[in-house]
Amino acid sequence: MLRDFSLADVITLANGFAGTASILAVLKYLEARDQRYLWAAFACLPFAAVFDYLDGRVARWRRKNSMLGADLDSLADLVSFGVAPAVLAFATGMSGGLDAAVLVYFVGCGISRLARYNATASALADESGKVAYFEGTPIPTSLALVLVLAVLTWQRRIGVALPFGEVELLGLRLHPLVLMYLVSGSLMISKTLRIPKV
Repeated sequence: MLRDFSLADVITLANGFAGTASILAVLKYLEARDQRYLWAAFACLPFAAVFDYLDGRVARWRRKNSMLGADLDSLADLVSFGVAPAVLAFATGMSGGLDAAVLVYFVGCGISRLARYNATASALADESGKVAYFEGTPIPTSLALVLVLAVLTWQRRIGVALPFGEVELLGLRLHPLVLMYLVSGSLMISKTLRIPKV
């Protein structure tokens, strides 16, 4: 199997490795309560973004676009820009029952967005094979959420100190800050929002 991988595919795998490393660092943070692990988790995701940027460039440069590469890219993106940001939100204090529901929704939106892109990319492509625009926001835009969490961690405003506090609805806790994940997920699956692809 590995012999079938192109250089771009290996770079895509590095994206997935960085996202997985971020999740594992979060789990270690939850076990040890040592913020160095949380910072390590934050630090992994910019590397994932760099690998995500490079894999497409390398594939086009080497003229090695493939369905395998497209599917690998989507799976790696789901780990790095879907699951990892949701796990970071949970670990930084958005761990109530309704928070969890929002985070599951966010990941589900990421799955739907990536599947839709894979299914429609060929139909949206121009004569050169390039897709002119994204329908909905690309999943790597979730790094903006991660940046917010990193700033709050730096300001020591995580856990019980999260901005906007928490509310209880139907006996379940909700941190209003988690609504940024609701908005981000909804923008990913929007069919009316079109963003030019550069």
